[in-house]
Amino acid sequence: MKINISPKSHIRGSITVPGDKSISHRAVMLSSIADGITYIDGFLMGADCLSTIACFKELGVSIDVSGDRVCVQGVGMHGLKPPTHPLDVGNSGTTIRLLSGILAAQHFSTTLTGDASILSRPMMRVVEPLRQMGAEINSPDGGIHAPLIIHGKPLHGINYAMPVASAQVKSAILLAGLYADSPTTITEPYPSRDHTELMLKAMDVRILADELDFESPRSTTIWPAQALHCAHINVPGDISSAAFIITAAMLCPESHITIQDVGINPTRTGILDAYKDMGADITISNRRLWNMEEVADISVATSRLHGITISGGIIPRLIDEIPILAVAASLAEGTTVIKDAQELRVKESDRIAAISHMLRNFGAEVDTTDDSIIIKGKSRLKGCHTNPKGDHRIAMAAAIAALLADGNTSIEGAECVEVSFPGFFELLNSLGY
Repeated sequence: MKINISPKSHIRGSITVPGDKSISHRAVMLSSIADGITYIDGFLMGADCLSTIACFKELGVSIDVSGDRVCVQGVGMHGLKPPTHPLDVGNSGTTIRLLSGILAAQHFSTTLTGDASILSRPMMRVVEPLRQMGAEINSPDGGIHAPLIIHGKPLHGINYAMPVASAQVKSAILLAGLYADSPTTITEPYPSRDHTELMLKAMDVRILADELDFESPRSTTIWPAQALHCAHINVPGDISSAAFIITAAMLCPESHITIQDVGINPTRTGILDAYKDMGADITISNRRLWNMEEVADISVATSRLHGITISGGIIPRLIDEIPILAVAASLAEGTTVIKDAQELRVKESDRIAAISHMLRNFGAEVDTTDDSIIIKGKSRLKGCHTNPKGDHRIAMAAAIAALLADGNTSIEGAECVEVSFPGFFELLNSLGY
């Protein structure tokens, strides 16, 4: 699908954004192995999260969907059934990695596969620690890439130091740790998002993490569990989705927008911190808790931004927002340097290369290294033709750049935004003139 976008003179309104993608995945996974019925409200009906639902249905879990409410009839920690064919995770890295941790301890064998992007993404970062726990996981290339063939085995607890902060890897180990014969401790070089830990606590699992210090390592210990107890889960709006609208409002003249009910988990708010450091006019109000997750309303007005250097512990807190942050940097005064971002190389695409290619199409000045993006800000972008090649966050970043550019822009393959933000283009059309 090709989308044509024209510039907007301003962005105004009060809106909500779709449910948090990370929390939606975890809500289905944990409620499937919990005892009893769990209701999930505000679930993200995006392609990736629907892949998670489909996989657990294949594993014998009864899941009903009505609007953005999902009802999961949990089968308990040991109630999953062998699937009759390989489980297809589609384009979802979260699904294949977290599900590997659960399946490693089951009493049956399973094959996990996915689309071309999934088959090219690195899996050894999950396979290696799970093997240390006693898991038997194979693939045609020895576990480097999917498809993964997982033979369920008894697991034991480990102490594991992660070379790179990754919530997906950490979560896979934690989920396997539920089934282990002794506690499991994971240490990250910097804290990554902790939705799995918070949801496990809400389901009465014994889990303990160090205090948050975003510039220091963080250890988390989980003890083996006998059962997970069901909970009513409200999914807040996804701050990764909100970031696109925030950026549009910051950079369009005479703009002001409020986004209600957004998750502001401190492990996810790096984008707000970075934007404030760049000079953004952002206000957070109406703070409260939903299922141990911090939620608030975010208001933003037109702002004059300047370049900054971003590195270290903030990177895991805004890793998914770097594509849209790069668009903001291209229109800021001065140079913005984003360092320590090598994890972008193994996302849905090589996002360092994809960001550079997209911004250059719009006329921005961009340089890259193995782990960095250097963006020289300028006053205007120019409309162009661009193709995100299936990466939903690159497509949405391009759409926001198009709102701010001179002339019209066409985006090929724009349907990929449905992975994380159903209705994205319709929302953009409703917001301004």
